[in-house]
Amino acid sequence: MTASGVDPRIWLRSGAAPAGARRQLICFPHAGGSATMFRDWQAHLPDSVVHAVRYPGRAERIDEPAPDDLVQLAARIAAAVRPLAGSPLVFFGHSMGAAVALETARHLETDGIPVAHLFASGSRNAPLPEPEELTEEEPDDDPTTIARLISLGGTDPEVAADPFFQELVLPYIRSDGRMFHAYIRAFRVEPLLRCPVTTIVGREDVDADCRPWPELTRGPFHEEVVAGDHFYLTSDPPFGLLRAGAAVG
Repeated sequence: MTASGVDPRIWLRSGAAPAGARRQLICFPHAGGSATMFRDWQAHLPDSVVHAVRYPGRAERIDEPAPDDLVQLAARIAAAVRPLAGSPLVFFGHSMGAAVALETARHLETDGIPVAHLFASGSRNAPLPEPEELTEEEPDDDPTTIARLISLGGTDPEVAADPFFQELVLPYIRSDGRMFHAYIRAFRVEPLLRCPVTTIVGREDVDADCRPWPELTRGPFHEEVVAGDHFYLTSDPPFGLLRAGAAVG
């Protein structure tokens, strides 16, 4: 338990530390995602201890309320990550997780705790949406949400049609969507990061989060375009980029 009352064991699913690990890799799931997305990553990243963030309201934390404020969510994750700061912290966030990683890094750097590198996956360097594009949220009824999940490529149609999936998972998917939409509407450019930022975006990704990443950090910025769509990482996780980037970050 940290001084802020946050238990890292609740917030982070952590791999067994490899003998040669030199850094802590914190992985932030997408909207509607869970720590399970990163369950196999430790075996491929022997230079890092892999920690997957457990958002409330799903998986092991299904009985807790889903978060409704992304910046507050990031503050609690920052408190859970703080005890790991004895070795370099590397962040990897996918889609909405990239924004959660950004805000978590802001909390830590504001408190004087450096972040070695931030990888924003499923996000590209682009201007923020114009205000008129954000006047209304997309419908989040079951059929619309299911169709959206399938079109993104991260959910098998047979899984999406399962009544158990719809009863258990759709509520927190919708909640995450509302939280992320509210965050986008209120987004602020500052405080600026100090760490390097690398965006990783699929060449066919038409659903990538758009954020002016070079304007959000005083550190170096690089955008890496890879094969695939918004969920490129399910079939081809960017282990090589993480190893190379973390080594210089």
